[in-house]
Amino acid sequence: MRKMILPLVLALAATSALAAPAPAGGPDFANRQDFDFADHGFVATRKDPLIKAADGRVVWDLSAYDFLKGPAPATVNPSLWRQSQLLTKHGLFKVTEGVWQVRGFDISNVTFIAGKTGWIVIDPLTSSEVAKAAYDLVTENLGARPVVALIYTHSHTDHFGGARGMVAQADVDSGKTQVIAPAGFLEHAVSENIIAGNAMGRRATYQFGYFLPKGPTGQVSSGIGAAISPGTQTLIPPTVSVTTTGQEMVVDGVRLQFQITPGTEAPSEMNIYLPDLHALCMAENANASQHNVLTPRGALVRDSKAWADYLTESIRLYGDKTDVMFTSHAWPRFGQAVVDDFLAKHRDSYKYLHDQTVRMMNEGLTGDEIANRIKLPPALDREWYNRGYYGSLSFNSRAVYQRYMGWYDANPVNLAPLEPADESARYVAAMGGPAKVLGLAKAAHAKGDDRWAADLLNRLVYADAKNQKARDLLAQVYDAMGYATENAIWRNMYLSAASELRSGIKTSAGPGVSLDLIRNMTTPMFLDLMSVRLNADKVGADHATVDLVFPDRKEHFRVAVANGVLTWEADPKAGATDATLTLNRPMFLMMSMGGGDPAAMVKAGQAKLEGDPAAFGRIMGWMDAFKPNFPIVWRP
Repeated sequence: MRKMILPLVLALAATSALAAPAPAGGPDFANRQDFDFADHGFVATRKDPLIKAADGRVVWDLSAYDFLKGPAPATVNPSLWRQSQLLTKHGLFKVTEGVWQVRGFDISNVTFIAGKTGWIVIDPLTSSEVAKAAYDLVTENLGARPVVALIYTHSHTDHFGGARGMVAQADVDSGKTQVIAPAGFLEHAVSENIIAGNAMGRRATYQFGYFLPKGPTGQVSSGIGAAISPGTQTLIPPTVSVTTTGQEMVVDGVRLQFQITPGTEAPSEMNIYLPDLHALCMAENANASQHNVLTPRGALVRDSKAWADYLTESIRLYGDKTDVMFTSHAWPRFGQAVVDDFLAKHRDSYKYLHDQTVRMMNEGLTGDEIANRIKLPPALDREWYNRGYYGSLSFNSRAVYQRYMGWYDANPVNLAPLEPADESARYVAAMGGPAKVLGLAKAAHAKGDDRWAADLLNRLVYADAKNQKARDLLAQVYDAMGYATENAIWRNMYLSAASELRSGIKTSAGPGVSLDLIRNMTTPMFLDLMSVRLNADKVGADHATVDLVFPDRKEHFRVAVANGVLTWEADPKAGATDATLTLNRPMFLMMSMGGGDPAAMVKAGQAKLEGDPAAFGRIMGWMDAFKPNFPIVWRP
């Protein structure tokens, strides 16, 4: 069945894809400036394309995107193909005198600035293996130099996770290496994905296409970079905090000026200007694509107005004195006029998104209605960097609506909606049963009306997850939608859904939780995580109170469970508790996250337990172990 329908899928995808990137006033495929900029200053790349972990596992293959050479096939939107060709150029590039980047080793870039004695490194990629490979490439081509400073531009893992691949903790502890970050970095780096980390991680497998093969019918990029390297994620806490815009410091003879931009692309973020080099690092506040105001994997909604306002400030501070601009993703831009034009029009795209969404919202339109109607004006839409390769106007306008209005659209029918599976079963029955709905979906798909076909088939699958005909056809529809879309992560999400509808859910959820992130959680953060793991149904009418004493951190917390709720208190007053557990915090983390046995730790002298020995065990028994591979496109 699939072999018979696949040619039709490809034909429909080809028709949609070829039409999509060239609306009236759209970007010019003949304009090769981005290719010139992406190739500018190329020095060399690795001879061995495979970057491996210590156990021999391949964490990055530089040859994986070689298929992008040549014209776009019918299964990839030509505009996305072009973007992916640019993003997957890999190697060491000279940006300007004293500044180099290694690109294409990860979803993000790492920048090396030459100081008097060593390297100042900006954003050491996602994992230690690719970070070390980038550092080795620099050493091979530019000579051996120590890393004297590590700078994190913001609090997302792909900009600090490779830290230990370049820097030793002993050198940080001794003061040989500074670690510089914007104010609030550590708190946000650790906390942003903790409370909802399991759900975010699962959704990220769709967004980044973790389990898709790289190729013309699979993952072609992530829109702002190739892909996330699945290596070892690490974190070295900052030793220097940047707190104010205009703050300046000299690091190894290099002058650095900072612009603090909280609440833009990340809750803790900053841009960096090098006045003696007339070079500007715009972190992830300016990109070769429209960015996400709300990332599909899940996060707090970002402030598109603040984002635009900070870009206005960047133009005022640096616009007339910047000769080259580089970023944490994609390629640099060269020439003051080019940088000025880019910053102004990129700023305008975020301001337009915000202002026009709010205007339509105030005229009574809902988020979905706005998403279907909002379009950039031609002067902004024709710029490649304002296209929706990562973020999208459709998704972002709904995020702006959500930021101001929340999920409710004011229609009372949506005050208490049915659960999707229940609602779907009723709709299928009302429309005449599964066979009737399947026929309607086939007819819609044959006409290229895939949004409607997907809606119908989604209801069929939610009504009956075992309906394999509906699953197979929905997978084919998602293939067509994925092949047609210009947005890389929409493609990844469509194709990931299609794969799971056909073959089921993979057993692994992508990169695991970084041990460094766990170690750097504050104890209140960890207790908050325990609070959301508590299953109230398991607790029932039971209750327990345990004091936790961590001598190594001089901390004392009281954890109480009652009424199906876990609460905690720091430095509690004297009072009755069921038990007191005294141990160093690493042992507690091992016990809580790794299933360590409290009784065995007490017997080994690693912990001291006073009071009811079963109290802490009861609390831990009430915790859920989240399943990282829960279903998304059906319900069991």
